[in-house]
Amino acid sequence: KEEIEIKEEPINIKSVEIKCSKEIYDEPIAFTWESNLFKNKLTHTDEKSYQCSKYYKALSHNSSIKIHKRVHTLEKRYQCSQCDKAFSQNSSLTIHQRIHTGEKPYQCSQCEKAFSQKYVFIQHQRKHTGEKPYQCSQCDKAFSQNSHLISHQGTHTGEKPYQCSQCDKAFSQNSSLIIHQRMHTGEKPFQCSQCDKAFSHKNSLIKHQSIHTGEKPYQCSQCDTAFSRKHDLIVHQLIHTGEKPFQCSQCDKAFSLKNYLIKHQRTHTGEKPYQCSQCDKAFSSKNYLMIHQRIHTGEKPYQCIQCDKAFSRNSTLIIHQRMHTGEKPYQCSQCDKAFSQNGHLISHQRTHTVRVI
Repeated sequence: KEEIEIKEEPINIKSVEIKCSKEIYDEPIAFTWESNLFKNKLTHTDEKSYQCSKYYKALSHNSSIKIHKRVHTLEKRYQCSQCDKAFSQNSSLTIHQRIHTGEKPYQCSQCEKAFSQKYVFIQHQRKHTGEKPYQCSQCDKAFSQNSHLISHQGTHTGEKPYQCSQCDKAFSQNSSLIIHQRMHTGEKPFQCSQCDKAFSHKNSLIKHQSIHTGEKPYQCSQCDTAFSRKHDLIVHQLIHTGEKPFQCSQCDKAFSLKNYLIKHQRTHTGEKPYQCSQCDKAFSSKNYLMIHQRIHTGEKPYQCIQCDKAFSRNSTLIIHQRMHTGEKPYQCSQCDKAFSQNGHLISHQRTHTVRVI
Protein backbone atom coordinates (compact mmCIF):
# COMPACT_ATOMS: atom_id res chain seq x y z
CA LYS A 1 0.00 0.00 0.00
CA GLU A 2 1.10 3.51 -0.75
CA GLU A 3 0.10 5.92 1.97
CA ILE A 4 -0.97 9.36 0.73
CA GLU A 5 -0.98 12.36 3.03
CA ILE A 6 -4.15 14.47 3.13
CA LYS A 7 -4.00 18.16 3.98
CA GLU A 8 -6.83 20.00 5.75
CA GLU A 9 -7.41 23.59 4.71
CA PRO A 10 -10.17 25.53 6.52
CA ILE A 11 -12.52 27.32 4.13
CA ASN A 12 -15.17 28.51 6.58
CA ILE A 13 -16.71 27.47 9.88
CA LYS A 14 -18.88 24.74 8.34
CA SER A 15 -16.52 23.05 5.92
CA VAL A 16 -12.95 22.03 5.28
CA GLU A 17 -11.18 21.34 2.03
CA ILE A 18 -9.41 17.98 1.75
CA LYS A 19 -6.57 17.86 -0.80
CA CYS A 20 -4.86 14.67 -1.83
CA SER A 21 -1.10 15.12 -2.22
CA LYS A 22 -0.92 12.50 -5.02
CA GLU A 23 -0.87 14.47 -8.26
CA ILE A 24 -2.91 12.33 -10.67
CA TYR A 25 -3.37 15.07 -13.24
CA ASP A 26 -1.71 18.44 -13.74
CA GLU A 27 -3.98 19.78 -10.97
CA PRO A 28 -4.51 17.77 -7.76
CA ILE A 29 -8.15 16.85 -7.09
CA ALA A 30 -9.80 18.62 -4.15
CA PHE A 31 -13.06 17.72 -2.40
CA THR A 32 -15.07 19.68 0.20
CA TRP A 33 -16.98 17.86 2.96
CA GLU A 34 -18.81 18.94 6.12
CA SER A 35 -16.32 19.34 8.97
CA ASN A 36 -17.51 16.25 10.87
CA LEU A 37 -16.94 14.00 7.82
CA PHE A 38 -13.30 14.69 6.90
CA LYS A 39 -10.54 12.10 7.29
CA ASN A 40 -6.91 12.83 8.10
CA LYS A 41 -5.58 10.23 5.66
CA LEU A 42 -6.70 8.23 2.67
CA THR A 43 -4.97 5.01 1.70
CA HIS A 44 -4.43 4.36 -1.99
CA THR A 45 -4.73 0.64 -2.68
CA ASP A 46 -5.45 -1.48 -5.71
CA GLU A 47 -9.09 -1.70 -4.61
CA LYS A 48 -11.23 1.36 -3.89
CA SER A 49 -14.43 1.49 -1.86
CA TYR A 50 -16.33 3.50 -4.44
CA GLN A 51 -16.06 3.23 -8.22
CA CYS A 52 -17.45 5.89 -10.57
CA SER A 53 -19.83 4.20 -13.01
CA LYS A 54 -19.19 6.74 -15.77
CA TYR A 55 -15.39 6.45 -16.07
CA TYR A 56 -12.52 4.57 -14.45
CA LYS A 57 -11.93 7.02 -11.56
CA ALA A 58 -12.10 5.25 -8.20
CA LEU A 59 -12.65 7.19 -4.98
CA SER A 60 -12.20 6.05 -1.39
CA HIS A 61 -14.99 8.00 0.30
CA ASN A 62 -18.73 7.97 -0.36
CA SER A 63 -18.91 11.77 -0.07
CA SER A 64 -16.24 12.19 -2.73
CA ILE A 65 -18.05 9.93 -5.22
CA LYS A 66 -21.18 12.08 -4.84
CA ILE A 67 -19.18 15.23 -5.56
CA HIS A 68 -17.30 13.59 -8.44
CA LYS A 69 -20.56 12.45 -10.06
CA ARG A 70 -21.60 16.10 -10.41
CA VAL A 71 -18.97 16.36 -13.16
CA HIS A 72 -20.98 13.85 -15.20
CA THR A 73 -24.50 14.97 -14.19
CA LEU A 74 -23.58 18.65 -14.83
CA GLU A 75 -24.91 19.57 -11.37
CA LYS A 76 -23.38 22.96 -10.53
CA ARG A 77 -24.65 24.18 -7.18
CA TYR A 78 -21.92 26.79 -6.53
CA GLN A 79 -22.87 30.01 -8.33
CA CYS A 80 -20.51 32.96 -8.85
CA SER A 81 -22.05 36.17 -7.49
CA GLN A 82 -20.28 38.34 -10.09
CA CYS A 83 -21.07 36.46 -13.31
CA ASP A 84 -23.24 33.60 -14.57
CA LYS A 85 -20.62 30.85 -14.08
CA ALA A 86 -21.48 27.92 -11.81
CA PHE A 87 -19.40 25.02 -10.53
CA SER A 88 -19.80 21.52 -9.12
CA GLN A 89 -17.27 22.17 -6.33
CA ASN A 90 -16.85 25.06 -3.93
CA SER A 91 -13.06 24.90 -4.42
CA SER A 92 -13.54 25.47 -8.18
CA LEU A 93 -15.71 28.51 -7.44
CA THR A 94 -13.02 29.91 -5.10
CA ILE A 95 -10.39 29.58 -7.85
CA HIS A 96 -12.73 31.14 -10.44
CA GLN A 97 -13.49 34.16 -8.24
CA ARG A 98 -9.82 35.13 -8.41
CA ILE A 99 -10.48 36.17 -12.04
CA HIS A 100 -12.74 38.91 -10.64
CA THR A 101 -10.63 39.83 -7.61
CA GLY A 102 -7.25 39.58 -9.34
CA GLU A 103 -5.92 37.61 -6.35
CA LYS A 104 -2.72 35.68 -7.10
CA PRO A 105 -1.61 34.03 -3.85
CA TYR A 106 1.12 31.84 -5.35
CA GLN A 107 4.29 33.92 -5.77
CA CYS A 108 7.38 32.61 -7.58
CA SER A 109 10.52 33.11 -5.47
CA GLN A 110 12.77 33.26 -8.56
CA CYS A 111 10.94 35.91 -10.59
CA GLU A 112 8.12 38.42 -10.16
CA LYS A 113 5.41 36.11 -11.52
CA ALA A 114 2.38 35.29 -9.36
CA PHE A 115 -0.47 32.86 -10.00
CA SER A 116 -4.09 32.34 -8.99
CA GLN A 117 -3.87 28.53 -9.07
CA LYS A 118 -1.35 26.31 -7.33
CA TYR A 119 -0.98 23.82 -10.19
CA VAL A 120 -0.16 26.63 -12.66
CA PHE A 121 2.43 27.89 -10.16
CA ILE A 122 4.00 24.39 -9.97
CA GLN A 123 4.13 24.20 -13.78
CA HIS A 124 5.77 27.63 -13.93
CA GLN A 125 8.49 26.63 -11.45
CA ARG A 126 9.55 23.87 -13.83
CA LYS A 127 10.67 26.60 -16.26
CA HIS A 128 13.29 27.59 -13.70
CA THR A 129 14.26 24.07 -12.62
CA GLY A 130 14.07 22.46 -16.07
CA GLU A 131 12.14 19.56 -14.55
CA LYS A 132 10.25 17.44 -17.09
CA PRO A 133 8.58 14.62 -15.15
CA TYR A 134 6.28 13.43 -17.93
CA GLN A 135 8.22 10.99 -20.15
CA CYS A 136 6.93 9.66 -23.47
CA SER A 137 7.01 5.84 -23.51
CA GLN A 138 7.57 5.71 -27.29
CA CYS A 139 10.46 8.16 -27.71
CA ASP A 140 12.94 10.14 -25.61
CA LYS A 141 10.79 13.27 -25.33
CA ALA A 142 9.88 14.54 -21.86
CA PHE A 143 7.53 17.34 -20.81
CA SER A 144 6.91 19.66 -17.89
CA GLN A 145 3.12 19.18 -18.10
CA ASN A 146 1.02 16.04 -18.46
CA SER A 147 -1.23 17.78 -21.00
CA HIS A 148 1.81 18.44 -23.21
CA LEU A 149 2.71 14.74 -23.04
CA ILE A 150 -0.83 13.72 -24.00
CA SER A 151 -0.75 16.13 -26.94
CA HIS A 152 2.64 14.79 -28.04
CA GLN A 153 1.49 11.17 -27.84
CA GLY A 154 -1.05 11.98 -30.55
CA THR A 155 1.88 12.32 -32.97
CA HIS A 156 2.57 8.60 -32.44
CA THR A 157 -1.03 7.36 -32.44
CA GLY A 158 -2.73 9.95 -34.66
CA GLU A 159 -5.67 9.71 -32.25
CA LYS A 160 -8.04 12.72 -32.06
CA PRO A 161 -10.81 11.72 -29.66
CA TYR A 162 -12.28 15.21 -29.16
CA GLN A 163 -14.80 15.85 -31.96
CA CYS A 164 -16.46 19.22 -32.59
CA SER A 165 -20.25 18.82 -32.64
CA GLN A 166 -20.69 21.71 -35.11
CA CYS A 167 -18.12 20.78 -37.77
CA ASP A 168 -15.88 17.86 -38.75
CA LYS A 169 -12.81 19.03 -36.83
CA ALA A 170 -11.29 16.69 -34.25
CA PHE A 171 -8.52 17.29 -31.70
CA SER A 172 -6.06 15.33 -29.60
CA GLN A 173 -6.76 17.52 -26.54
CA ASN A 174 -10.02 18.65 -24.94
CA SER A 175 -8.49 22.11 -24.34
CA SER A 176 -7.89 22.50 -28.10
CA LEU A 177 -11.53 21.57 -28.76
CA ILE A 178 -12.75 24.18 -26.24
CA ILE A 179 -10.65 26.90 -27.93
CA HIS A 180 -11.90 25.80 -31.37
CA GLN A 181 -15.56 25.87 -30.27
CA ARG A 182 -15.24 29.57 -29.43
CA MET A 183 -14.98 30.14 -33.19
CA HIS A 184 -18.57 28.86 -33.43
CA THR A 185 -19.96 30.46 -30.25
CA GLY A 186 -18.12 33.79 -30.45
CA GLU A 187 -17.22 33.47 -26.76
CA LYS A 188 -14.38 35.77 -25.66
CA PRO A 189 -13.62 35.04 -22.00
CA PHE A 190 -10.29 36.90 -21.81
CA GLN A 191 -11.01 40.56 -21.05
CA CYS A 192 -8.42 43.33 -21.22
CA SER A 193 -8.28 45.25 -17.92
CA GLN A 194 -7.26 48.50 -19.64
CA CYS A 195 -9.86 48.71 -22.42
CA ASP A 196 -13.08 47.02 -23.55
CA LYS A 197 -11.38 44.44 -25.78
CA ALA A 198 -12.00 40.74 -25.16
CA PHE A 199 -10.43 37.68 -26.75
CA SER A 200 -11.19 34.01 -27.32
CA HIS A 201 -7.63 32.93 -26.54
CA LYS A 202 -5.34 33.92 -23.65
CA ASN A 203 -2.33 34.38 -25.95
CA SER A 204 -4.30 36.91 -28.00
CA LEU A 205 -4.98 38.92 -24.83
CA ILE A 206 -1.28 38.84 -23.84
CA LYS A 207 -0.29 40.06 -27.31
CA HIS A 208 -2.92 42.82 -27.18
CA GLN A 209 -1.81 44.04 -23.74
CA SER A 210 1.62 44.89 -25.14
CA ILE A 211 -0.13 47.67 -27.11
CA HIS A 212 -0.85 49.39 -23.78
CA THR A 213 2.51 48.68 -22.14
CA GLY A 214 4.81 48.81 -25.18
CA GLU A 215 6.81 46.07 -23.43
CA LYS A 216 8.95 43.84 -25.67
CA PRO A 217 10.94 41.56 -23.34
CA TYR A 218 12.01 39.00 -25.98
CA GLN A 219 15.18 40.23 -27.70
CA CYS A 220 16.72 38.57 -30.75
CA SER A 221 20.35 37.63 -30.07
CA GLN A 222 21.35 38.13 -33.71
CA CYS A 223 19.81 41.55 -34.37
CA ASP A 224 18.19 44.38 -32.41
CA THR A 225 14.58 43.29 -33.00
CA ALA A 226 12.47 42.68 -29.88
CA PHE A 227 9.03 41.14 -29.39
CA SER A 228 6.21 41.13 -26.86
CA ARG A 229 5.74 37.34 -27.17
CA LYS A 230 8.28 34.53 -27.04
CA HIS A 231 6.49 32.78 -29.92
CA ASP A 232 7.04 35.80 -32.18
CA LEU A 233 10.75 35.78 -31.33
CA ILE A 234 11.03 32.07 -32.21
CA VAL A 235 9.32 32.70 -35.57
CA HIS A 236 11.60 35.69 -36.23
CA GLN A 237 14.78 33.71 -35.46
CA LEU A 238 13.95 31.34 -38.31
CA ILE A 239 14.74 34.26 -40.65
CA HIS A 240 18.35 33.99 -39.48
CA THR A 241 18.57 30.18 -39.49
CA GLY A 242 16.54 29.62 -42.67
CA GLU A 243 15.17 26.41 -41.16
CA LYS A 244 11.94 25.14 -42.80
CA PRO A 245 11.18 21.65 -41.47
CA PHE A 246 7.53 21.44 -42.60
CA GLN A 247 7.31 20.24 -46.22
CA CYS A 248 4.14 20.37 -48.34
CA SER A 249 3.33 16.95 -49.83
CA GLN A 250 1.70 18.48 -52.93
CA CYS A 251 4.39 20.95 -53.99
CA ASP A 252 7.98 21.90 -53.18
CA LYS A 253 7.07 24.57 -50.60
CA ALA A 254 8.49 24.24 -47.10
CA PHE A 255 7.68 26.23 -43.98
CA SER A 256 9.24 27.18 -40.68
CA LEU A 257 6.06 26.51 -38.70
CA LYS A 258 3.41 23.78 -38.89
CA ASN A 259 0.62 26.39 -38.82
CA TYR A 260 2.06 27.99 -41.96
CA LEU A 261 2.01 24.60 -43.70
CA ILE A 262 -1.64 24.00 -42.71
CA LYS A 263 -2.63 27.42 -44.08
CA HIS A 264 -0.65 26.81 -47.28
CA GLN A 265 -2.31 23.43 -47.87
CA ARG A 266 -5.64 25.23 -48.12
CA THR A 267 -4.38 26.82 -51.36
CA HIS A 268 -4.42 23.28 -52.78
CA THR A 269 -7.74 22.20 -51.24
CA GLY A 270 -9.53 25.56 -51.57
CA GLU A 271 -10.82 25.17 -48.02
CA LYS A 272 -12.04 28.41 -46.40
CA PRO A 273 -13.46 27.47 -43.01
CA TYR A 274 -13.63 30.99 -41.56
CA GLN A 275 -16.89 32.70 -42.61
CA CYS A 276 -17.59 36.42 -42.08
CA SER A 277 -20.87 36.91 -40.19
CA GLN A 278 -21.55 40.28 -41.87
CA CYS A 279 -20.99 39.39 -45.54
CA ASP A 280 -20.48 36.33 -47.73
CA LYS A 281 -16.67 36.39 -47.59
CA ALA A 282 -14.84 33.32 -46.30
CA PHE A 283 -11.16 32.88 -45.50
CA SER A 284 -8.55 30.16 -45.22
CA SER A 285 -7.22 31.42 -41.87
CA LYS A 286 -8.73 32.96 -38.76
CA ASN A 287 -6.25 35.81 -38.92
CA TYR A 288 -7.43 36.81 -42.42
CA LEU A 289 -11.03 36.79 -41.17
CA MET A 290 -10.18 39.03 -38.20
CA ILE A 291 -8.35 41.50 -40.46
CA HIS A 292 -11.28 41.50 -42.91
CA GLN A 293 -13.85 42.14 -40.15
CA ARG A 294 -12.10 45.42 -39.35
CA ILE A 295 -13.42 46.71 -42.70
CA HIS A 296 -16.91 46.42 -41.18
CA THR A 297 -16.01 47.68 -37.70
CA GLY A 298 -13.41 50.33 -38.61
CA GLU A 299 -11.28 48.98 -35.79
CA LYS A 300 -7.60 49.97 -35.75
CA PRO A 301 -6.17 48.30 -32.64
CA TYR A 302 -2.47 48.81 -33.41
CA GLN A 303 -1.47 52.26 -32.15
CA CYS A 304 1.91 53.86 -32.81
CA ILE A 305 3.42 55.04 -29.50
CA GLN A 306 5.41 57.80 -31.23
CA CYS A 307 2.59 59.47 -33.18
CA ASP A 308 -1.20 59.36 -33.44
CA LYS A 309 -1.35 56.86 -36.29
CA ALA A 310 -3.31 53.62 -35.79
CA PHE A 311 -3.56 50.55 -37.99
CA SER A 312 -5.83 47.56 -38.54
CA ARG A 313 -2.87 45.18 -38.90
CA ASN A 314 0.16 44.67 -36.67
CA SER A 315 2.40 44.13 -39.71
CA THR A 316 1.43 47.58 -41.03
CA LEU A 317 2.28 49.13 -37.65
CA ILE A 318 5.71 47.44 -37.67
CA ILE A 319 6.46 48.83 -41.15
CA HIS A 320 5.26 52.28 -40.07
CA GLN A 321 7.45 52.28 -36.94
CA ARG A 322 10.53 51.85 -39.13
CA MET A 323 9.85 55.37 -40.38
CA HIS A 324 10.56 56.57 -36.82
CA THR A 325 13.45 54.20 -36.05
CA GLY A 326 15.12 54.27 -39.47
CA GLU A 327 15.40 50.48 -39.37
CA LYS A 328 16.02 48.83 -42.75
CA PRO A 329 16.22 45.07 -42.17
CA TYR A 330 16.04 44.01 -45.84
CA GLN A 331 19.58 44.10 -47.26
CA CYS A 332 20.36 43.70 -50.96
CA SER A 333 22.87 40.89 -51.50
CA GLN A 334 24.34 42.54 -54.62
CA CYS A 335 24.94 46.08 -53.34
CA ASP A 336 24.89 48.08 -50.11
CA LYS A 337 21.26 49.20 -50.39
CA ALA A 338 18.85 48.32 -47.55
CA PHE A 339 15.08 48.74 -47.24
CA SER A 340 12.37 48.95 -44.60
CA GLN A 341 10.01 46.64 -46.52
CA ASN A 342 10.59 43.34 -48.29
CA GLY A 343 8.51 44.51 -51.27
CA HIS A 344 10.85 47.47 -51.79
CA LEU A 345 13.85 45.12 -51.76
CA ILE A 346 12.24 42.87 -54.40
CA SER A 347 11.54 45.90 -56.63
CA HIS A 348 15.13 47.09 -56.20
CA GLN A 349 16.61 43.68 -57.04
CA ARG A 350 15.06 43.92 -60.50
CA THR A 351 17.50 46.75 -61.29
CA HIS A 352 20.30 44.19 -61.05
CA THR A 353 18.56 41.57 -63.22
CA VAL A 354 17.27 43.86 -66.04
CA ARG A 355 19.32 43.37 -69.20
CA VAL A 356 19.70 46.24 -71.66
CA ILE A 357 19.19 45.15 -75.32
